[in-house]
Amino acid sequence: MKFTLSWLKEHLDTDASVEAISERLTSIGLEVESVTNPGAALKDFIVGEIVTADKHPNADKLRLCTVATGTDTLQIVCGAPNARAGIKVVLARPGTVIPATGEALKLGTIRGVESRGMMCSVRELLLGEDHDGIIELKPGATVGAPVIAALEDSGLLANDPLFDVSITPNRGDAASVWGIARDLAASGLGTLKTEKVQPVAGKFPSPVKVVLDFAPENKAACPIFAGRLIRGVRNGPAPKWVQDRLKSVGMKSISALVDATNLVSQDRGRPLHVFDAGKLNGNITARMAKDGEQVLALDDVTYTLDANAVVIADDAHALGIAGIMGGKDSGSYDDTVDVFLESAFFDAGFVARTGRKHGIISDARYRFERGVDPQFVLPGLELATQLILDWCGGEASDVVIAGALPSPHKPITFNPAFVEKLGGIAVPRERIIEILGDLGFVVEDHGDLHVVPPSWRHDVDGPADLVEEVVRIHGLAGVASVPLPRAHAVAAPVLSKAQRRTRTARRALAVRGFNETVSFSFIARANAALFGGGDDARQLSNPIASDLDALRPSILPSLLAAASRNAARGFSNLQLFEIGAAFDSGMPGAQKTVASAIRTGHAERHWQKTEAPGLFDVKADLLAALEAITGAPMSAPITQGAPGWYHPGRSGTIAMGPKVIAQFGELHPKVLAAFDIKVPVAGFEIFLDAIPDAKTKGNSKAKPLFQPSPFQAIERDFAFVVDAKLAAGEIVKAVKQADRNLVDTVTVFDVYEGKGVPEGRKSVAVAVRIQPKDATLTDAEIEALNQKIVAAALKLGATLRG
Repeated sequence: MKFTLSWLKEHLDTDASVEAISERLTSIGLEVESVTNPGAALKDFIVGEIVTADKHPNADKLRLCTVATGTDTLQIVCGAPNARAGIKVVLARPGTVIPATGEALKLGTIRGVESRGMMCSVRELLLGEDHDGIIELKPGATVGAPVIAALEDSGLLANDPLFDVSITPNRGDAASVWGIARDLAASGLGTLKTEKVQPVAGKFPSPVKVVLDFAPENKAACPIFAGRLIRGVRNGPAPKWVQDRLKSVGMKSISALVDATNLVSQDRGRPLHVFDAGKLNGNITARMAKDGEQVLALDDVTYTLDANAVVIADDAHALGIAGIMGGKDSGSYDDTVDVFLESAFFDAGFVARTGRKHGIISDARYRFERGVDPQFVLPGLELATQLILDWCGGEASDVVIAGALPSPHKPITFNPAFVEKLGGIAVPRERIIEILGDLGFVVEDHGDLHVVPPSWRHDVDGPADLVEEVVRIHGLAGVASVPLPRAHAVAAPVLSKAQRRTRTARRALAVRGFNETVSFSFIARANAALFGGGDDARQLSNPIASDLDALRPSILPSLLAAASRNAARGFSNLQLFEIGAAFDSGMPGAQKTVASAIRTGHAERHWQKTEAPGLFDVKADLLAALEAITGAPMSAPITQGAPGWYHPGRSGTIAMGPKVIAQFGELHPKVLAAFDIKVPVAGFEIFLDAIPDAKTKGNSKAKPLFQPSPFQAIERDFAFVVDAKLAAGEIVKAVKQADRNLVDTVTVFDVYEGKGVPEGRKSVAVAVRIQPKDATLTDAEIEALNQKIVAAALKLGATLRG
């Protein structure tokens, strides 16, 4: 909802500043999105005076002017036909931003002569379309002064701040300048001064009647329909002040007849429509549309309606879509002589459904679907009638009416104590009655208050709504800050263990450079089948889309779909993760929380010949995440192999006892082909629900996750010859178990098969980091530990390689 300060002050007597008005509007629930001052873009322009205007030495149609700035003179080349000595002009100096181009003015050379400024036209300042010459200011303008005052004096600029207010869907009463002024007056920021609309006496009976033709179940679509004929009008441009006012809020001036209805709509929130009476066939009827009935609307689009839409029709055909848009064939144009002015009350639900179905956006729909004042049907008709008579002449008929005004609101029984109980602020009883009265509510005090909402407030139907009205006008600025009571000095944790585990996983993956995605839990059934799903137990009976018809058995297909979309747009190297639900079936309790991630792409082109992300990259990501989640080094065994959507020879599984807590690897080529991904992809899945909680004793004290030892660590390398089929992980596990207190880490750094190693055997070399915690180890203690490590490996059939 847009309006200017001067327009607001036609209804509100106030001397409040723009800033005060903006602050008050926002505080009473009418949020100000912006305030635009038209003169702000012209603050750097000044008044100049052309001292001389000689012919350009190198061009017949250009003039070389000397322009006074108040402190010096500038040489400016100008092509305007009205450039001449003695006139006052709008002057832009180098560095000034020209509104029409948005660029700063620079020194230039035109036909070999330097130009050190610019004299502007109306179009260049975005004040109109005239560009036939430069602006000529009034002779009394002060040279060197800011040009805004001179433009206002010349009638070229209305330096009038423009407010843009966001209206919530329930506040149709605020979709007008009058409604905005009414709320501000109720808040104490001025007083209303708009006079009551006076009826226009009819000069003759209207030859066109209005009819309501609705079945009983649709009578609410249009309870009242009114209109009158105005004959002998002379249509043309609206007065300039009307054109300027409509233009200031972004509306286009069309003609005096149409502008009159648009002005009343914007000013009072009352949509109207004017028909060319010479194009009507018989009377005007409000009725439901017939299936397949068509209307050529004013936006030059033909709409095919169904029986759920309301239309305005004559005896021959539909003339317009009720409450949304009139028809082009019955519109008013320059040759219109007789018009029929219509004012009606259309139900918000009917208007909203029809508007949404056909995608029609109009000012009338905006207001009707938010709720207009039914009591203003007749005053709005009278107001528009008077404007048309004043601007276009003619004479008006008697008003014709079909139907009746809707029943007024029923009284609401309201206990003023409810304001403090629900709103949290204490407002005196007298002030509550005063606020409601200022807002237009009728209040009777019978112990409890009996409150009747005004006709323009469709959204108020209970005590809670009355509390909201009182609180928003009274304001929340005086509410004291009170601390919430706390039973203990230290607040108890509010997150569950599962929530903390999920948060830790999210942070750990983000630290590793992954970007989080959020996707539907539904995927295509064909994709689900690639990941062990796609069965009837996970099939949706009412999917939101044909390609979202199955519960996902894994998060990986959602990540692969995101990677495919990115790859199609040129982004192949990705790190994505998501934490969400995967489903074993559609039954309650058959879902699990999973943290999944993928790395995609080729190796980056670099002189160091970096490798593409693969199995060992995601393994490192996985272990880092698991260690962050568990708060301890990951000692669970890793076994080769994973489900069928992973590469059979480049994947692994981590289990704690019988429970699989994670699986990782490169994705199977068939899976990548199904998603049209042409780059390598590796990923992993962490089953967060399967990770056991850390075991703690009741009397144990909290220990830090990492406490560095003050004693020097020692590293020893061992090379064992083992059976070629033995997994290196088994050796790592055996070495760690040799002495859990001293062996810190075990890393495989070489695997060799070939010359010097018996056939069927391989050499596995590991680096063992020994970290004493209580005292520096002696040589004898180190040697004893070495023997324990070798003995642990020997149990696997290993021999120490010489």
